[in-house]
Amino acid sequence: MRTDPEPTTDTEPVAGWSVVVPLKPLALAKSRLAGAVGDALRPRLALAFAQDTVAAVLACAAVRDVAVVTDDPVAAASLAALGARIVPDAPGAGLNAALEHGARAVRSLRPRAAVAALNADLPALRPRELARALTTASVFPRAFLTDAAGIGTTLLCALPGTELRPAFGGPSRRRHLASGAAEIMSGELDSVRRDVDTGADLAAALALGVGPRTAGVAAGRTAGACAGEAAPAPPGTA
Repeated sequence: MRTDPEPTTDTEPVAGWSVVVPLKPLALAKSRLAGAVGDALRPRLALAFAQDTVAAVLACAAVRDVAVVTDDPVAAASLAALGARIVPDAPGAGLNAALEHGARAVRSLRPRAAVAALNADLPALRPRELARALTTASVFPRAFLTDAAGIGTTLLCALPGTELRPAFGGPSRRRHLASGAAEIMSGELDSVRRDVDTGADLAAALALGVGPRTAGVAAGRTAGACAGEAAPAPPGTA
């Protein structure tokens, strides 16, 4: 039987979250989208997702700063121009190692930082919904938000003095629950849960309403198809 973690009662108020966003090299990112959008468009969409995600995070009133962990020079320059701090992926050992590295980089400057790990593929992210999720998370030492499918994780939070202990990838909801993290159950957080891995995910994000960079790339794709380019087959029809 699972016992939910107790709310925190003896920690200092969260003055502002430091959000760590991991991003693969664009040439490797979003590989599952290739079948739906084509391999040429896939890295452009991956960058647009990250740009819209980071812009929304920086616009969130609950966020103090953003650290993007990446070794991609194009993405690094673009996201730094938005106001993110770029942290090279020194471990080069996958997603969770990158998140731990990013959290350490944040706390090397602010040891009492509240740290949140957030996916880079949330192009429909709304700053107010992220603020709501972070406010809910602030009463637990560690808390997470599951993705729209209810299987993975899009957001993991750790208060000052608490290690992040990320376990992203695959059925990470189950692993984060098993690690003792509280699950954020607040409603109206669709944009924080809507990550994009597949063509169906992209369609759902577009229906929800994406940021301007993703919308621009997606509009170009639609225009190309209308002009006679071979449109990719829908997922599962090939």
